[in-house]
Amino acid sequence: MDTTLRGVGVSHGVAIGEVRHMGTAVMEPPARQISETETQREQQRAQRSVEAVANDLMARGNLAGGEAQAVLEAQAMMAQDPELLADVERRIAVGSTAERAVYDAFASYRALLAGAGEYLAGRVADLDDVRNRIVARLMGVPMPGVPDSDRPFVLVARDLAPADTALLDPSLVLGFVTEEGGPTSHSAILARALGVPAVVALAGACDVAEGTVVAVDGSSGTVRVSPSEAEQAELAREAEERKAALDGAKGPGATSDGHKVPLLANVGGPADVDAAVEAGAEGVGLFRTEFLFLDDSTKAPSEEKQVTAYRQVLEAFPEGRVVVRVLDAGADKPLDFLTPGDEPNPALGVRGLRTLLDHPEVLRGQLTALAKAADGLPVYLEVMAPMVADRADAKAFAAACREAGLEAKCGVMVEVPSAALRARSVLQEVEFLSLGTNDLAQYTFAADRQVGAVSRLQDPWQPALLDLVALATEAASAEGKSCGVCGEAAADPLLACVLTGLGVTSLSMGAASIPYVRATLAKHTLAQCERAASAARAADSAHDSRIAAQAVLSGE
Repeated sequence: MDTTLRGVGVSHGVAIGEVRHMGTAVMEPPARQISETETQREQQRAQRSVEAVANDLMARGNLAGGEAQAVLEAQAMMAQDPELLADVERRIAVGSTAERAVYDAFASYRALLAGAGEYLAGRVADLDDVRNRIVARLMGVPMPGVPDSDRPFVLVARDLAPADTALLDPSLVLGFVTEEGGPTSHSAILARALGVPAVVALAGACDVAEGTVVAVDGSSGTVRVSPSEAEQAELAREAEERKAALDGAKGPGATSDGHKVPLLANVGGPADVDAAVEAGAEGVGLFRTEFLFLDDSTKAPSEEKQVTAYRQVLEAFPEGRVVVRVLDAGADKPLDFLTPGDEPNPALGVRGLRTLLDHPEVLRGQLTALAKAADGLPVYLEVMAPMVADRADAKAFAAACREAGLEAKCGVMVEVPSAALRARSVLQEVEFLSLGTNDLAQYTFAADRQVGAVSRLQDPWQPALLDLVALATEAASAEGKSCGVCGEAAADPLLACVLTGLGVTSLSMGAASIPYVRATLAKHTLAQCERAASAARAADSAHDSRIAAQAVLSGE
């Protein structure tokens, strides 16, 4: 019988196919005491397995590129954490087998993360994946991961590790559904980059039997279980109509009455550029530079390496706008040479601009490299700082840009509620704002973006979040400056209309979402977008906010 399940849609499109469940590794190895003569052998086994898993994660990252590469390199660093490896060696020295020592050491580290605040608790899934891969290798059992299949399928899992999501083959994996995760989790972001329809935070997903036909709608967040052949045909027809509408929407982003809304791309490095250009991005709204620093966590990359990477992206958008975010280190992106290892809650500690102001030589090196990379190019370079809390932060960053001789607009990201509340003050020091809705939601609602249990609070449709967006755009308008959105909220076509109605001046997203947003904006006038924004803010929940905006834009 037809049943419709509801989760959170995180990647557009419709997928219809049979369910295949994610394979899992043996989770807990048996406890067995070894003799003293076996100690050295077991320690060598553990070391070889750790190195093999770390190398595999790095290789997967190199193949995937972009966002995926940064995420997988961070996982490889987890596997090789010196304190964790020292704990493994200690456990083997007192009689544990290699696999049991790894399992117990990771369990101890897992408990520390889980108790270190919700932001770091969200890294537990990544840590579990690393542990399972090492233990599976030591025990000689299949690695956790995507099941083998000779025909396309819909992948269902409790959660998907980045290592699995990064290398999904879209011709084989039609879409995926998870019980855990949120709209801004690593897997959700990677799904959008791949263009694979996906629904997360769907309770009961794993109860759907293997081989059951499901229809996954990554836009609405619904999963229809066992749809009839007639319903499947209707869904397929609707998907074709959507695709035709996307193919017909070309050119710069604008509403139907000509109000321009530049559509920019979020990129994680040169590997993401081709997809952005192909999607018709009018520039880059968020160039994440962390990928350069993850290769070696002990020191900053050379100026030459930075110049080369920055220039590759800048050259791809002649006469276009490229907004570069300086290094956002700390919290879930620790770097040995920058971030303290003893913070009780790194998400609320020294991260982002705070880290760079504590290490001015790193910030100066990055700004100098950007200036050299842009020299002689016909590109509109803009540079922004992450995690800005107030005018003092903005002033310090603007001063650093001037001291580096950077001829570029200087701006800040609004990810902390205080920056939205005092946006007009912040704009006395800088030339533009860029709203990072992922972290802004996280800090506004005290709800970690990786924790599925609080996904309703991570929803960018939350009226309180829209109120903060409105405060920032009103301040920018009053100062005659721009205020864009570079968080994942911009990738939702309906929400893009609402953001436009709130006064957002540009929208930046993963390349795969640009055609959807362009086509939807082109259907509505600015006045309709403004009415939809007012209706969304008047609601009392994210669900009601979306329904209210939809009613306005559909003319109901």
